[in-house]
Amino acid sequence: MEIEKKESLIVFTPSGHRDYFENDITLLEAARALGVDLDSVCGGRGICGRCQIEPTFGDFAKHTITSSESNISARGDVETQYKGRKKLEKNRRLACSARILGDLVVDVPPDSQIHKQVVRKNIDLSDLHLDPVISLHFLEVENKNSVPSSSELINALEKQWKLSDLANEIVEDQLPTSDGTFTAIVRDKKTVVGIWSGFRDQVFGIAIDVGSTTIAGHLCDLLSGEVLSSAGIMNPQIRFGEDLMSRVSYVMMNENGKEELTEAVQGAIDNLVGELCVNSNTKREDVFEITLVGNPIMHHLFLGYDPTPLGVAPFTLFEDKAIDIPADDLFINAHSATRVHVLPCIAGHVGADTAGVLLATKPQLNDGINLVVDVGTNAEIVLSGKGRILAASSPTGPAFEGAQISSGQRATPGAIERVRIDPKDGKARFKVIGVDAWSDEEEFSNEILKTGVTGICGSGIIEVIAELFLARLMTADGVIGGEGTNSSKYIESDGRTFSYVLYEASDIDKRILITQNDVRAVQLAKAALYAGIRLLMDYLETDQIDSIQLAGAFGSHIDTMRATILGLIPDCRKEKVSSVGNAAGSGALLALLSQKSRREIQKTVENIEKIEIATEPAFQEHFIEAMAVPHKTAEYPFLNTYVDLPPKSELTSLKRTRRTQRKKKDD
Repeated sequence: MEIEKKESLIVFTPSGHRDYFENDITLLEAARALGVDLDSVCGGRGICGRCQIEPTFGDFAKHTITSSESNISARGDVETQYKGRKKLEKNRRLACSARILGDLVVDVPPDSQIHKQVVRKNIDLSDLHLDPVISLHFLEVENKNSVPSSSELINALEKQWKLSDLANEIVEDQLPTSDGTFTAIVRDKKTVVGIWSGFRDQVFGIAIDVGSTTIAGHLCDLLSGEVLSSAGIMNPQIRFGEDLMSRVSYVMMNENGKEELTEAVQGAIDNLVGELCVNSNTKREDVFEITLVGNPIMHHLFLGYDPTPLGVAPFTLFEDKAIDIPADDLFINAHSATRVHVLPCIAGHVGADTAGVLLATKPQLNDGINLVVDVGTNAEIVLSGKGRILAASSPTGPAFEGAQISSGQRATPGAIERVRIDPKDGKARFKVIGVDAWSDEEEFSNEILKTGVTGICGSGIIEVIAELFLARLMTADGVIGGEGTNSSKYIESDGRTFSYVLYEASDIDKRILITQNDVRAVQLAKAALYAGIRLLMDYLETDQIDSIQLAGAFGSHIDTMRATILGLIPDCRKEKVSSVGNAAGSGALLALLSQKSRREIQKTVENIEKIEIATEPAFQEHFIEAMAVPHKTAEYPFLNTYVDLPPKSELTSLKRTRRTQRKKKDD
């Protein structure tokens, strides 16, 4: 709209946009003419309530303006009778109704901005630039009580919303009857994908994180950024194998293996969409956008790609770019125009889930050397600094998830998740999932009846082994009760090795031991992770990490100090080591709610250096040294300021000396 700029000076804050406008035009018209970030779904008809502004009054020397209450029109019928979803506070006005009568300073509150900043701390989202690919536009047509043609609706969008050259995906026989009012659903300001009768100011999207064990989803209002429901389900592919490689093997060994795995995960996601809709009282057909992240094998199987090239070197991706595909093609029941946006994969074993982690954490924007680790069966590692971003995957195995551990289990009620060992007598106290009290507290005996002590999960495994080392009950080489360790009645022989008694059997629970094989399984897992990190540090030519972020469900629950004591991660200042929750899911949400985020992550991924550690000769050397607790050669100056670490083990050198002596005698 061409508006003659004269008469009254209008200043919009916080943007600072200002200019002269004719009196008697609305503040919404002035805002649009200046390009002010002011929301409106109904197009200035006083229905949606999204264009709320706060006029401010007084002398503003900064703006060289006196803004007075008499310079804005009084509340008319539109405002006094307003009953929209968004409440109109006493000090606010509707910009589509309030008219200019003189100089004004007008504040646009954050919740009235189109590209508003949204913070969702409960799902670990950083500040979000809200800019969804889907937008709503309220329309009025002349032919009331009749079904307009799609061309009439397109013309109305062009005339009333200044949207030109629109593509049309409206199905003619699905156009609704109306009293002459409609709400158009537009994708990317380019394509009309749906029409609703009357006024609507909500449209929905779903962000999904496809894990090898769990599939999690969040349903959002795309226009407000509000998360309306969250849910998770088990990945049914588990029946084909718990770890990723076993699923690839299933595809290789069974003629219809790929189709079975694809059908299983697509069906599970469709069920999850249904659950999210039911939980939020939302109709499936009101969902117009879905974003999805997952590791490369989950990514390929969901999309129906053959995952077998990911099972052998050089671990080739079928597709590494972001993908937009109709939900119908993936057998997801939603609106016929719903599309699924899958974030880009990074490398053969570094997938779209890591892209989501990067989108949520943005380590490359921080100063210094920054490490992000998503700990799982495969640990995805991203190291940034010196203007570079490097990524790799390390095969940690299932030990951190409780598998391969004698009393190991998943993190469910009854599992030991926290452990502290008294160095004086070696007795452990622990905390169980689902029980508030620690095992040495009076309330524990009653509270534990509802769950029992059923096993130990990944976070508990890390803590108990770190605590065994701190209590001098285990050597740096990982030997329970080895030479030079303290004696304790909780260390008992099981033949050629020793075990640690974490929990004595009760009437309802079994005895829980930490065996030498358990320690070895964890050592192998942590050594693989540390070696992968160390390899990236070599590439970046650095010996120091300035910050560490641990992502994923496992990373959210581990004690970062004990993870460092174990040698799971390099030495770092305590305050610079943090858990960032389900960052992959947060990244999927960011991509759902922000087109800017989609462009940003695609560009970031294109600049990442991919390191395939399986083919790196130095990996094995780093791996062997990382078997020690915390490490055979690496120094831990920061860690030493926080805890009293035992002196470095002399067992390795002692054994070498004995072997040398025997050899000399034989000679």
